[in-house]
Amino acid sequence: MSLWLRSCQRCQPTRVPRPGGGNRRGALRLDAAGRRSCSTAQGPVQAEVRVRFAPSPTGFLHLGGLRTALYNYIFAKKYGGAFILRLEDTDQSRLVPGAAESIEDMLEWAGIPPDESPRRGGPVGPYLQSQRLDLYRQTAQQLVESGHAYCCFCSAQRLELLKKEALRSGQTPRYDNRCRHLRADQVHEKLARGAPHVIRFRLEAGIEPFQDLIFGWNRHEVAQVEGDPVVIKADGFPTYHLANIVDDHHMRVSHVLRGSEWLISTAKHLLMYRALGWKPPTFGHLPLLMNKDGSKLSKRQGDIFVQSFQRDGVLPDALLDITTNCGSGFNTNRMGRRIDELISEFNPSKITTHSALLDLEKLPEFNRIHLQLRIEDEDQCTLLVKDLQERIQQVYEEEIQDEDYIRRVLHLRKGHISSLQELVSPNYSYLWVRPSISSQQVAALTAEAQHIASLVLKLMEVQGEQLTLDQLSKDLKRLSKQTKATKYRDVMKLLRLALSGLQQGPSVAEMMVSLGPAEISHRFQKLLLLERTS
Repeated sequence: MSLWLRSCQRCQPTRVPRPGGGNRRGALRLDAAGRRSCSTAQGPVQAEVRVRFAPSPTGFLHLGGLRTALYNYIFAKKYGGAFILRLEDTDQSRLVPGAAESIEDMLEWAGIPPDESPRRGGPVGPYLQSQRLDLYRQTAQQLVESGHAYCCFCSAQRLELLKKEALRSGQTPRYDNRCRHLRADQVHEKLARGAPHVIRFRLEAGIEPFQDLIFGWNRHEVAQVEGDPVVIKADGFPTYHLANIVDDHHMRVSHVLRGSEWLISTAKHLLMYRALGWKPPTFGHLPLLMNKDGSKLSKRQGDIFVQSFQRDGVLPDALLDITTNCGSGFNTNRMGRRIDELISEFNPSKITTHSALLDLEKLPEFNRIHLQLRIEDEDQCTLLVKDLQERIQQVYEEEIQDEDYIRRVLHLRKGHISSLQELVSPNYSYLWVRPSISSQQVAALTAEAQHIASLVLKLMEVQGEQLTLDQLSKDLKRLSKQTKATKYRDVMKLLRLALSGLQQGPSVAEMMVSLGPAEISHRFQKLLLLERTS
């Protein structure tokens, strides 16, 4: 199997012709074990596929983050590699209580659990950046000693003035690199008296082009448009730019699959890799997930957090399906794919640079399809039965112990409902509690209610325990012909009323199959009593 990937640093990428001419991406093969391999003068170079999802627990997991995690998970499983969860919690001022635990909870709920994580541990932990501060400081010091970084003593006030002046003159704000020109004795003097400072990385011109897994060849002369970036803040915590490359190196990450908003920063990261003498991973920048109108998916949209979908009864498979269906990277683009099918159909060479437009109005349809698939799976259906039992108890304070009954309802309604929650709505209350009807409602339909009720009771005696939709439909048509003045339509209305108390819903035959002969007889005995006492 071949992937569009950049080759190792010692190899030139293999050009692969594209339809219509041109070369966007080079090719690299993965062996059966999922290891990258290319040929050099020294022989084949191989490395295990290891990918990571590295969110910041400054908020809860949302759809954009779930999609990034999903592509990393699929990539790892496709090529026999490891999927790592690393929490980048160095921005201590913005941490949200409970977010770190919730992120891992949601990945597990979604069916894409990490192989290594803060909760699971692993061989290259800790997996919380706040527990790796010594490593970042040591690396920053290494950069300072090699001349690739320096101490910056500029005050917050001075930096703010620089920013305001740039904006006033219509320029992009950037640091002017003032402190990179300090003499050694000046630096020592400031450090000796404990002057507050940060450590900045020295950006240099001459960045080499790199080949992105998705966007192809890229080259961004970052030193021409940006000031030297901070890598260690005044509080001793690293910035993203340093921490992520240190962790990716020490965690042996082979491929970095992240959002395309980080594409422009990659040149900066590659300069750091070069300064440290480390081999960078292969980069692949995923196109953004956006609303169907092309607007940015915002965290301020309350409905994009994964927890809200879980709470609303959305199935994990449906959520994964819709987030991949609206994007690219798969051999087919059909609805109803589960995670094992997503893995088997994944094809990195098909990932495009176009934004993925998410239409959440289609989510109920995705959920309907995946709910049907679960109902048809015996083990999954058993879990749905227990889930529905709990929902019935919560809504109606009724314990339905007959699991076969609930299973029968699920099979009859599959393909018609989008979530289990629908089955505890008022439209389906007749399944769990007996309806209350009045003699006035009955009289408005027919004067033959007692006769019709007797016919239904006789039918139940003849039918026995096995009711089928086809046979009942035929029997009900024959039954309606035994009335004197009531039309078939009104007979069905009366039966629906007696069975459910409703004017609309599933077919009368389906209602009867769902309820079963004993419950049908009970409800029509009640209709007989109602008529006799009215």
